Amino acid sequence: MGHGKVVNVSDALSVIKDGDVVAISGFNLSTAPEYLILELFEQYKKTGHPNNLFIISDTLPAVPDRGLDKVFSELYQDKNQTFIRGVLMPFIGWSPALMKMTLENRIEVYSFAIGTTAYWFREVASNRPGLLSKVGLGTFLDPRIDGGASNEIAKEKKTCKVDVLNINGEEWLLYQAPTPDVTLIRGTTADEDGNISMEEEGIYGTVLNMAQAAKALPNQGKVICQVKYVARKDTIPARDVIVPGPLVDYVVVAPDAEKYHKLSGSYVYDPRLAGHVKVKKTKELEELLPSPDQIRDRIAAGRILIEVMKTAAKLKKPLFGNLGIGIPVYVSWLAGELGLSNLLALTVEPGPIGGIALVGPDFGVAISPQALIPMPDMFTNYEGGIIDFASLGFMEIDPKGNLNPSYSSTRVSGPGGFPVISAGSPRTFFAGGFTAGKFDIDASKGKLIIKNDGNILKFNEKIVKIVFSGPQAVKAKKEIIYVTERAVFGLNENGLILKEIAPGVDIEKDILAKMSFKPQIAEKLETMPECLFNQSLDPLKEYIDDILEEAGLI
Repeated sequence: MGHGKVVNVSDALSVIKDGDVVAISGFNLSTAPEYLILELFEQYKKTGHPNNLFIISDTLPAVPDRGLDKVFSELYQDKNQTFIRGVLMPFIGWSPALMKMTLENRIEVYSFAIGTTAYWFREVASNRPGLLSKVGLGTFLDPRIDGGASNEIAKEKKTCKVDVLNINGEEWLLYQAPTPDVTLIRGTTADEDGNISMEEEGIYGTVLNMAQAAKALPNQGKVICQVKYVARKDTIPARDVIVPGPLVDYVVVAPDAEKYHKLSGSYVYDPRLAGHVKVKKTKELEELLPSPDQIRDRIAAGRILIEVMKTAAKLKKPLFGNLGIGIPVYVSWLAGELGLSNLLALTVEPGPIGGIALVGPDFGVAISPQALIPMPDMFTNYEGGIIDFASLGFMEIDPKGNLNPSYSSTRVSGPGGFPVISAGSPRTFFAGGFTAGKFDIDASKGKLIIKNDGNILKFNEKIVKIVFSGPQAVKAKKEIIYVTERAVFGLNENGLILKEIAPGVDIEKDILAKMSFKPQIAEKLETMPECLFNQSLDPLKEYIDDILEEAGLI
């Protein structure tokens, strides 16, 4: 059996029984116990057990062809699989096979927001009935719409559910799911007593709270931790222990880090990502920030940056914020190009603050972050409105200002962190292209030039799925704008209102004719700043510098 709690993988996994609820940590491959996941599946393939499992993750322990996606790719081919009966996963976009199984109604699939699920582990570990939150009101998470169910079988079974509660005359949502019988987590080093450190991980994620959720009453279940190294008893410094030994039943050593224990999608280990060394920002590092291929995207990102810097000027301080995927990622690149990075402390959902956030399969970690905190604590910054702003992307917007960031009739990616960030942030600046499809858009001498427009409308009377509620944002007095390359909209009690249009566009032909509804139009319709519509960034830099100089920030 090995030393103390350190055992071989089959002994550890033998505690998982048919029908168990299994929690598995993982934000993409960060903190994903990939060896445990794949060995558990091998055990099922050899013996038919354990079967009928319900899996809950704080995000999704996978990237394409790795981790849980590898499992679902095989399960998709087996129409009679009995390994997994259902999942609660905040994000399934990295697993094409799981998305197909969702659409085909093969297993129950539920998707709460990442922050909601991460915090749910903390709540059930405290023996509370679930998580109470305003996040999700008026969206697909609301039980009066879908209640977080991603397909018909989930709506019918209601293994995970959301209830509306009235507290002091205000509506709240109570998120509920079955508590784990077994939790699979990951750390870097374990001592013989099962104390776990995470020194070579890029995030802390939710591993501590997920372990606590399994050990709490009534289940008092088991916790299995995958590590890279085993240390002698009492040799891990107390301050480095993230999961204390009494919470861990079994420790399993991954035999090959490259194969089973990567820090993120592309890195096995990197001291810059694990927070061990801080490197100077060089041109080479700055090039890791995605830069826009299209001037259309640069215009929208520039308009967001203007709004962000106006906020910094108003608050007279650098800003604490979050940038989502899509056009918002270019805001960070643009801030770097214009020498404004020092005015932004940006966050990544699973815990890094500052540094250079990576994208794609490495999303979730950052080069040289200034701080790393656990994921539930990061989402407190979002849900509590502690951040100053967020900028997030969009796919569709309706007349009420409701927004769909990613869902289509053929894609059910899950909401990710979007519902919590957008509902909690005091200021949210949404950004996206005005239309979708093939386009040819340019800018010159302070004017927008639309040579060929996309043929897919994004401002629609009815949207595929409501993930952000415009009416709830108005009720909460949030500051909301929707930015595109040719128009900027605000939000009021009557819904979407057109406030700015790009110089050089025809409001009827280029804007109103490309919407399936007519928005309110501001009495005083402004022109978007001409500095955005140039090949050079110099006019934009001058414009923003004027704002910051007046506020004494430069």
